Amino acid sequence: MTDHDSKTEYGTRRLVVDRSVCAGHGLCYSRSPEVVDCDDSGYPVILQDALALDEHIAAAEEAVSVCPERALTLE
Repeated sequence: MTDHDSKTEYGTRRLVVDRSVCAGHGLCYSRSPEVVDCDDSGYPVILQDALALDEHIAAAEEAVSVCPERALTLE
């Protein structure tokens, strides 16, 4: 399977954080460290800008689902 086929099969998705809503609980990066890290203030930093692999999409979905503020979205 080529890279192009992989992107076609899984699509290109983005994990987005709304910093105006985020309260810095840290659940997203503690549960999904492969796609979310934290900055020096404890707020999330998205590591995978384009999510083309199914394991990255699954990790992003997990991060979205555990956020109590609903500050993360998967587009």
